[in-house]
Amino acid sequence: MQSPKCHLLIFLIQLVSIISFYHYIIPIRGEDETGVAKMDVGIILDMETDVGKVMHTCILLALEDYHAAASRSAVRIVHHLRDSKKDDVEAASAAISLLKDVQVQAIFGPQMSTQTDFVIDIGRRVRVPIISPATSPSLTVKENPYFIRGALPSSSQTKAIAAIVKNFNWREIVVIYEDSPYGTGIVPHLTDALLEISTLVSYRSVISPSANDDQILSELYKLNTMQTRVFVVHLRPLLARRFFLEAKKAGMMSDGYAWIITDLLTSLLDSVDHSVIESSMQGVLGIKPYVPRTNELINFTKRWRRRFRQEYPDMDTVELNVFGLWAYDGVKALSKAVEKVGGTSIPKFKKANTRKNLTDLDALGTSELGSLLIHSMQNITLKKGLSGDFRIVDGELQPSPYQIVNIIGKIDRTVGFWTEKDGISCKLKMIGKTAAKCNNKQLGAIIWPGESTIVPRGWEIPTSGKKLKVGVPVKRGLDEFIKVEIDSKTQAVTATGLSADVFKEVILSLPYALPYEFIPFQIPNSPNSSGYDHLVHKVSSKEYDAIVGDVTILACRSEYVDFTLPFTESGISAVVPVKDDDRKNTWIFLKPLKSELWITTGAFFVFIGFVVWVLEHRVNKEFRGPKRKQVGMIFWFSFSTCVFAHREKITSNFTRFVMIVWVFVVLVLTSSYTASLTSMLTVQQLRPTITDLNDLIKNGEYVGYQEGSFVKDVLKHMKFDRSKLRSYSTLEEYNDALSRGSKNGGVGAIIDELPYIRLFLNKYCRKYIMVGQTYKTAGFGFVFPKGSPLVPDISRAVLRVMEGEFMNNVIRKYFGNETDCPRKDGITSDSLTLDSFKGLFLIAGVSAGSALLLFFLIFLYQNREILATDDSIGKKLSAIAKAFDEEKDDSNSKSEKPSEGNEVQMAALFPASEASPEILPDLPLQSQEIRISHGLGASPAAEGFSTTEPGTPFYETITGTIERLNWARQEIV
Repeated sequence: MQSPKCHLLIFLIQLVSIISFYHYIIPIRGEDETGVAKMDVGIILDMETDVGKVMHTCILLALEDYHAAASRSAVRIVHHLRDSKKDDVEAASAAISLLKDVQVQAIFGPQMSTQTDFVIDIGRRVRVPIISPATSPSLTVKENPYFIRGALPSSSQTKAIAAIVKNFNWREIVVIYEDSPYGTGIVPHLTDALLEISTLVSYRSVISPSANDDQILSELYKLNTMQTRVFVVHLRPLLARRFFLEAKKAGMMSDGYAWIITDLLTSLLDSVDHSVIESSMQGVLGIKPYVPRTNELINFTKRWRRRFRQEYPDMDTVELNVFGLWAYDGVKALSKAVEKVGGTSIPKFKKANTRKNLTDLDALGTSELGSLLIHSMQNITLKKGLSGDFRIVDGELQPSPYQIVNIIGKIDRTVGFWTEKDGISCKLKMIGKTAAKCNNKQLGAIIWPGESTIVPRGWEIPTSGKKLKVGVPVKRGLDEFIKVEIDSKTQAVTATGLSADVFKEVILSLPYALPYEFIPFQIPNSPNSSGYDHLVHKVSSKEYDAIVGDVTILACRSEYVDFTLPFTESGISAVVPVKDDDRKNTWIFLKPLKSELWITTGAFFVFIGFVVWVLEHRVNKEFRGPKRKQVGMIFWFSFSTCVFAHREKITSNFTRFVMIVWVFVVLVLTSSYTASLTSMLTVQQLRPTITDLNDLIKNGEYVGYQEGSFVKDVLKHMKFDRSKLRSYSTLEEYNDALSRGSKNGGVGAIIDELPYIRLFLNKYCRKYIMVGQTYKTAGFGFVFPKGSPLVPDISRAVLRVMEGEFMNNVIRKYFGNETDCPRKDGITSDSLTLDSFKGLFLIAGVSAGSALLLFFLIFLYQNREILATDDSIGKKLSAIAKAFDEEKDDSNSKSEKPSEGNEVQMAALFPASEASPEILPDLPLQSQEIRISHGLGASPAAEGFSTTEPGTPFYETITGTIERLNWARQEIV
């Protein structure tokens, strides 16, 4: 049994242990004397700047609102402010001090991107979240896992700026930015966004923050000598104030200029002197994140203003801005994340295990709570934040709609909105917010610099008095298109011709003055010269501002220059000599039909004659007789149908069927032949020596082209032999080469562009003709640098000139009147080809073949006893041939049916003995060949298809004779 002293000793030991444990655990959990858990948060701001002071006041109000709304058991956030004093080293020192001395679990700030770059690296090492409003796109969450961006990056506004530029169809802009990480960060992103809408950044103007007013003014004068009049300004307020004052002095805040300022400057306009805004920034467009004006925001603004005036009574002009609202919402998001991990103990930093070779950063240790906080804050949402829908996704603040404003007077007036989903609109669809004077347009009414309501064109002729340098080709020949003359005394350059006249008219039709001067460019006289390509390269190298001449629009050239719309017709074709007048040709009657059609027609005449002979040979006396007569009959009968002169009667229905079809074929053939021959004899025909370019290759003909033209490459692509190509410069050389021909040192054809060919044919009307396929090209166009803002205006002016009477006048001036020459292009051979009659011959062949086949089948059936014998095949064929050659006896059927057949024999009425002269002495002798045509006319000259009605004298005489013969026979019997 233990004594009371022992019990007392044990109780004291337990009491001391409990007290010791209590004193140990309280610091671990971060509780203060009241027993409420607390968490230390560091704040690093530039307290020398207005933005830093605004953000600090907002952070204090956010913490007050958090503590006022939180329960007593909630974690208490204790903030520790440090001033970075606009210095990167001071910001890093402040962060190390907060981590080492206070052991903060999170840091809000710094403001500047360069300062944040240092601090987030420290936070990564100690695993402490860094919530910063830095806007530089170079700071990425992916590379810095403990970085939370509490503001929109400057790159998020680039698409909104590009949408404004596209809305006004500006093709080029100038970017003006300060020489600092803040300024350079936006440039690549803005350039990419503009390239997506085919807009170029023609120049990048870099302004140093330390530049004096003279340096700024000098840069502005430089900008004023350029064509572009659209400027995007990415400067901070202090530098922007001086910049716009100097822009006003340079005369660049007047009519015709367009200025767009980025979100930082637009959001902090209140920090710019109102006198500067009224005098030097009128008509400027700006964009800034849209902040919905809610009751909570109105009440908070009043609270903030009272608090800010108390702390900074000498800063009456400073107003609440979006960076202060983001700071408020960022701290509220942090407090929300703290609540999520509130039940977790808040230990001090975990020190490093080893004590050897430790750096100052390693000696700080790592936060055990930081990983929980960063995980909670990387995806967090405040649906009713003061700045709007405050959403952080993967550590990045998500873009909100942008508000487009127009600076008028002392204020900025809303003219529209931009969202990534809907683009530019005058009404914000998500809340129904509408810009002033919207009228259902994309943007509201805008007052531009110079108090103008007319949208700036985006470019002007430089004020330096510099003229547009226009290159013109100088070459030998073809002066009708471009001719350059240089005055020997004044050296003045004069350009005439179709191209130059059209260009001058186009310039006159522009709504503004465009001074220019012609600069000659010599095209080398060499077959292998690429003079026009070299001339075009002069534009891409900025040596010339434009080119006027007979320059063809080609895909390869359009890769580095821009062309206007073409002002001439397009295409490549060939011109060849014409043949002599065929009307003087002895054999012109053979021309209407091609040789293959003649051969096919002749073959069918023989074939049809043979078929008719086969069908009529056994039953028709006129198709029998000696072999010579039968062969002659075959040719005579078929060819006589050509002029419908056949008189032989036909008896077979098969023959009639074949003849019906064949007579129709002959009718079509003769009609077509007659029409074609008539055309050849009565209409003047200009027939080319060659109708197909492939014939030139097959025949090995020489081909001519214009010297220095791209047509040479086209001919090589068409598989022409390089050794067969010859270049010429003038129309006279074309004429001489074609007149001599390939065999005499000339060419068989000239291949060139249509404008040159038209000019050539107008000069040599009746000697040459354009033949073959026309290969499409884009025509002649004026050349300008890539992305030149002049191209759209010049192209529209070209259309106006082309549609007017001027173009007809200038064509007549240089090309003459085209009606003076007969239309020759597109003429091909007039000879009829077999392809046009294949269907007819097919029908005739099938008809005749079918009749012939049926005839032989019937014939074989009728003589099947011959086929059934046991004789050899030779004997069978001989017997069949003999049977075919025998005349078919149809006497029975003819006596019974007089109407069947055309003729009957007199001897068929009686046997031969009964019809002898002895028995019938009184009857005149009748030849066995006497024919009685029952129902036919008496005239032997009647057509084979004609009939004679009963009642004719001849019919009555024969009928009476037949009756007397029948009576005499009965008397004898």
